[in-house]
Amino acid sequence: MTTTAPRNHMPPLRRRLLILVTAVLLLAGLGTAVVLHAASRADRANRPQPGGPAVDTGKLTLDRKGRLTFVNAAAGPHRTAVASVPSTDPGGGRTASDLKCARFYAAAGTGVCLQSVPGVLKQSNRALLLDADLRTKRTFPLAGTPSRARVSPSGRFAAWTVFVSGESYSSAFFSTRTSILDTRTMRLTPSLETFSVVLDGKPYHASDINFWGVTFASDDDTFYATLNTANRTYLVRGSLSRRTVTTLVENVECPSLSPDGTRVAFKKRVLSRTSLWHEYVLDLSTLKQTALAERHSVDDQATWLDDDTVAYALPAEGKVGSSDLWSMPADGTGTPRLLIANASSPAPL
Repeated sequence: MTTTAPRNHMPPLRRRLLILVTAVLLLAGLGTAVVLHAASRADRANRPQPGGPAVDTGKLTLDRKGRLTFVNAAAGPHRTAVASVPSTDPGGGRTASDLKCARFYAAAGTGVCLQSVPGVLKQSNRALLLDADLRTKRTFPLAGTPSRARVSPSGRFAAWTVFVSGESYSSAFFSTRTSILDTRTMRLTPSLETFSVVLDGKPYHASDINFWGVTFASDDDTFYATLNTANRTYLVRGSLSRRTVTTLVENVECPSLSPDGTRVAFKKRVLSRTSLWHEYVLDLSTLKQTALAERHSVDDQATWLDDDTVAYALPAEGKVGSSDLWSMPADGTGTPRLLIANASSPAPL
């Protein structure tokens, strides 16, 4: 008689445990590989490059006049750190803080820093409200990727915009969320979409409304922003106390109010549904638009250095993921000039 060796049947519970352990180990290995790859990229970005700007650690405060703050984009250990230079010598040595931000802005001793920290499964985004010494007063979770940040001239209000879906304003499908914080009461308006909209003189309601690019007037009530709906963009004037916005002009994005409150610098889409923008200045009293001298496409919210000059970021030539700051006259004359190489998010103090 022939006998057959008994098969080695593994109990179902043990088999499931083995599969679970194997899956966990595979995921752990994948996570480790992702983290190591990200660390390797970060290490390369943190190595100083020959010929790069001089960047030193030092005391940086937001109430020191005559300084221009920005996010340092130069390779090295201070990459993405908030830094500053003398306003009279923007090409000089940089003083870098320990604070790192994706977007930054400051006014009247108040700062806002938008941070984005990559993770294994998803990135962590948050907004930091800062005092004059760059100390964090409050932290707010963000619903998406940082895009724009502004502080009112008095320092009372801060605003930020994030991409909830999509990664740029040139994406076919994207949505944004814009929040405004009262830094005195810490009352947060999570989304401007809760404000009433008046479009062409009539109340307007739609499910596709998006706002971005807030800029504040000096009265601590009036602000300007971009409204997007039905594939059109508008400059809106808003009131924080009345919680309303009213459209003024079509085809206006990322407005920036001049220090004297009379003009708005903005990017204007050159052709419908393209990712090409030119920089303009709008006179708020006459609604006359003046094209500025920059001929490159500007996908940024400009900053006024004074009543006559605007600054903005352009991609750095030959450097992926980096940008340079440029400036030009706000009256349409002159030519653009390099303000600070390897930098973004300018904020004059």
